[in-house]
Amino acid sequence: MAQTKRKRRTKHRGTAAGTIETRGRTGRPPTPEERKRQEKVTREQARQARVNRPPSWSSSAKRAALASAFMFVFLLIFSKGKIVAAVLFAVLSLLIYVPAGYYLDLFMYRRRQAKGQIK
Repeated sequence: MAQTKRKRRTKHRGTAAGTIETRGRTGRPPTPEERKRQEKVTREQARQARVNRPPSWSSSAKRAALASAFMFVFLLIFSKGKIVAAVLFAVLSLLIYVPAGYYLDLFMYRRRQAKGQIK
């Protein structure tokens, strides 16, 4: 038996909430060159968003804590079990790394911003 109703060309999917999602691009698939160009643009945008974020004390503290933890493990292994010395050195390195990391990030951020203003 012949179909009486013509099928719609673009299909819509309804969700349980009642919203309708349309499909994305339904034409030809992008060529590898187009896909690469599109990925490059999104990667570059993500990089710019990450690089242009101003430095913060919390990110500096996280980085310093990670470096101090590695320092603690390293000293624990190579100081033949002197735990107190490893802990003290790790705490001292944390106290030095937090402001040093923040001000280095601030310097690099200002340098990138100044370089961007020239262009």
